[in-house]
Amino acid sequence: MERHKFNSVIYEIRKKVINSQFEFSKHAVDQSIIRKISIDDLTTAIMNGEVIEIYPDDKYGPSCLILGFTVQNRPIHIHCSYPSRLLLKIITIYKPDEDLWIDYRVRRIKNGI
Repeated sequence: MERHKFNSVIYEIRKKVINSQFEFSKHAVDQSIIRKISIDDLTTAIMNGEVIEIYPDDKYGPSCLILGFTVQNRPIHIHCSYPSRLLLKIITIYKPDEDLWIDYRVRRIKNGI
């Protein structure tokens, strides 16, 4: 997908976050508690983040994966709905596993890079 599409998606997501037009799935709430990721961490990561993957055919509706960093420079991935929904849905949030990601942006291929 073209990079400008990723840029327009993150811009729209940021607008939703600024206007508090987002909600968390139960899974995202559970994971944020377990992983000690606060709402401030989430918003900071989205504001400085980038869309790294887009899933137009996700089973519950189009979604994307954002990589961002907290104030403490902790990397986090945020899987969320497309911003075309009335409320942006945060599906899950987690610290990316370095064994699975190159620079937290590119998935490693199983059995090698």
